[in-house]
Amino acid sequence: MTSIRITWTRRRFLAAATTLGGVALIPASGFGGAASKAKNRIIDVHHHFLPQPYMREEHERLATFTHGATRPDRLLHWTPEQALEAMDQDGIDVAIGSLSMPGVWYGDVPAARRLSRTWNEAAAKMVQDHPGRFGFFSVVAPPDTDGALEEIAYALDTLKADGVGLVSNYDGRELGDPSFAPVLEELNRRRAVVYVHPTVAPCCAALIPGLIPQMIEFPFDTTRTITSLLISGTLARLGDIHWIFSHGGGTLPFLADRMKEIARANKDVADRNPQGIEYQLKQLYCDTASANGAPQLAAMTSFFPASHILFGSDYPFVPPKECIEGLDHYSLSPRLRADIYRSNALTLMARLRQSAPRAQSLRRPPPPTSAYRR
Repeated sequence: MTSIRITWTRRRFLAAATTLGGVALIPASGFGGAASKAKNRIIDVHHHFLPQPYMREEHERLATFTHGATRPDRLLHWTPEQALEAMDQDGIDVAIGSLSMPGVWYGDVPAARRLSRTWNEAAAKMVQDHPGRFGFFSVVAPPDTDGALEEIAYALDTLKADGVGLVSNYDGRELGDPSFAPVLEELNRRRAVVYVHPTVAPCCAALIPGLIPQMIEFPFDTTRTITSLLISGTLARLGDIHWIFSHGGGTLPFLADRMKEIARANKDVADRNPQGIEYQLKQLYCDTASANGAPQLAAMTSFFPASHILFGSDYPFVPPKECIEGLDHYSLSPRLRADIYRSNALTLMARLRQSAPRAQSLRRPPPPTSAYRR
C-alpha cells in the first residue's frame, strides 16, 4: 500500500511541475537529474565537427596530435550520424560545430585557405542536411589577413555561419597582437560571435615531460590570450565582438582579481580600459566544456554574469553525458540551469532565435522568469 501511495504522489508531483512550467522546476537531486529534465532542450556551443573532406587532408597531422585518451582512428571516422546519436542520447537539441586542434594554420597560406574553405563548406552542408540540429562557427586563419577577411565574408554572408572560430594563439602570438587587428576590426564591425578554442603556445608545449599539454596549457593559454586582448585595449576598443572562451574561460575566474592589478601598475593599460578591468572581463562568455567539476562551476558562477555561461560538451573528445552529469550534481537554481542549457545561447545567436519557436512548440515550455537563485 505504501509503495502505491508513493507512486501516485510522484506522478501527481510531476504533473503539477509540468503545469507550472516544465520539469526543470524539479530539484537536480530528484527524479533522474537535469539531463532527463532538459531532454531535447540543450544547446551545445562546444561541439567539434570533423567532416571527412577535411579529415582526408588532415589525417597525417591528426595522427600525430595527442588529444587526451581519444584515439586518432576514432576521429578519422567521425560522422554527422554519430554526432546526432550522441546528441539524442543526452538530450542535446542543437550543436554548434567548431574545429578543434590542430586547426588549419601551420604557416602555409594556400593550405590554410583551402582547409578553411573545405571545413566551412562541409559544416554548412551538415546544417543544411539536418535542419534545426546544427550550427557552426566558421574557421579562418588570422595570420593570413586577406584570406581571413575573404573567408569571414563568405562564411557569414553566404554560408550563414553562427560566428567565427579562432584559436588562442597563432605561431605564439596571442589574439591581442597588433597583426590580428584588421581581422578583429572586421568581426567587430559585424558584431560577430567569436568562439575561441585554446591551443598550446610554442613556449610551453614540453615544459613538463610526460604531460600532454592540453591538460594544463589549454586553460592557461586561454587566460594568456584574454590578458593580451585586455592589455592591448582590444576588448574595450572592439566592444561589439561577443567573445566565447572555452573550458570555463581558462583560469580567468581564479585570476581576475589579480588581473585588476595590471591597471594599477600600468597607466597605459588603465587608459586603454577606461571602464575598468573588471567591466571588460565580465563582458566575456564562457562554456562548461571540461569545466564541469564543482570547484570550476563555483568559480564560473561567482565571476561570470549568469547570462554569460553557456553549455559545452567538447564532443567527440568528451561524451556530452560527462558535462551534463557535472551540472546535475552541482547546486544551481532551476532558472540558471535552464539558461546555461539553452536560453543564454538563444539570446546570443540570432539564427537560433529564429528557429526557437519551432523547437519550443515541440517541447516543454520554458521555466518561469523568476529571479536567479543559488
